[in-house]
Amino acid sequence: MADPAQDARQMRLVAIVIATTMLIWLAIQAIGQHYDWAARWAFLADLAAIGAFVWSLIVTWRIWRRRNA
Repeated sequence: MADPAQDARQMRLVAIVIATTMLIWLAIQAIGQHYDWAARWAFLADLAAIGAFVWSLIVTWRIWRRRNA
């Protein structure tokens, strides 16, 4: 059986990861554009952000599955 308190903690963590990832990604994009960084650094930031978003999606999906079981 799913523990509602544990699910709530995990969902808060997911929300923090999503918000922080978005803010950091936007900041890196703006700084990179301002200082004319090479495109490979922008792609690296994109890949890191995608990784964080995929992790968030997987954790959210697992919580949803656990609640519906």
